[in-house]
Amino acid sequence: MDLKYLNTFRVIVEEGSFSKAAERLNYTQSTITFQIGQLEQEFSSSLFEKIGRKMVLSKAGEQLIPYVDEVLSSVERLRCFEDDLAECQGDLRIGVGETLLCYQLPAILKEFHKQAPKARLFLRSMNCYEIRDELKNGALDLGVFYEDVGGFGSSLTTHPFGTYPLALVASPELRSCYPDFITPDQQIPVPFIINEPNCIFRQIFERYLREKSIMLDHTIELWSIPTIKNLVKNDVGISFLPRFAVQAELDKRVLAEIPTGLTDTTISAVCGYHKNKWISPLMKLFIGLCSAKDQPFLI
Repeated sequence: MDLKYLNTFRVIVEEGSFSKAAERLNYTQSTITFQIGQLEQEFSSSLFEKIGRKMVLSKAGEQLIPYVDEVLSSVERLRCFEDDLAECQGDLRIGVGETLLCYQLPAILKEFHKQAPKARLFLRSMNCYEIRDELKNGALDLGVFYEDVGGFGSSLTTHPFGTYPLALVASPELRSCYPDFITPDQQIPVPFIINEPNCIFRQIFERYLREKSIMLDHTIELWSIPTIKNLVKNDVGISFLPRFAVQAELDKRVLAEIPTGLTDTTISAVCGYHKNKWISPLMKLFIGLCSAKDQPFLI
């Protein structure tokens, strides 16, 4: 049995289609079809069924997944058998929340590459809900995300990364015009500049606005935190972000904090992985650096 075929099967499961798996593996679709055909011959059973226009897992395919995961995990352990992290040449796939990637991860990544120079790190800036889901289905090795998304129960193992306060910020000029975000039943004619709807801190602030019956003019959705801050600094609107993302601007007084009724509200970040995932030396190193992120080497 060719291990390539098992890997192809797992990628199809992760991507949800033959065509996406072919794109990810840089195979032609005919190659994907051939490899699955060889596996089906090997097991004397169909692994996928055509339902309408879609190929979905058969019962046999569903039952095969844990066995394939076990085999691929064992192969990964063999490849990383050498305990010397500097010599380990494995790959690590990590999903990270945008604010955490911008402001909390750079020093950790620098130290990781220093200690494991031959490792290949594949980083993705992702929504925290997507990180949770891709950890659960095995598409990511590790995730650094806000645990406030919930929904992972006992399927993920997590290590604390940090707990952070949040801040409503505006330019000093805009704050002087609209300093009150505590009195209920207001209409405040400024836009809210923030990430997409599944952003955790956006959800917290919008819930607060609903509870207070405070109406803002409209919402501007952007992915880039630095871009959001630049617009806020230039009087375009307000934003609600983890304080660590705006602390430098608050210290320089190019941004000002607006008091709200959310003074004690925090969000907690974790470094997580699937509970059945084998902890490779590279994963162990990264998790350890996350746990020690306030140590002197990161200053």
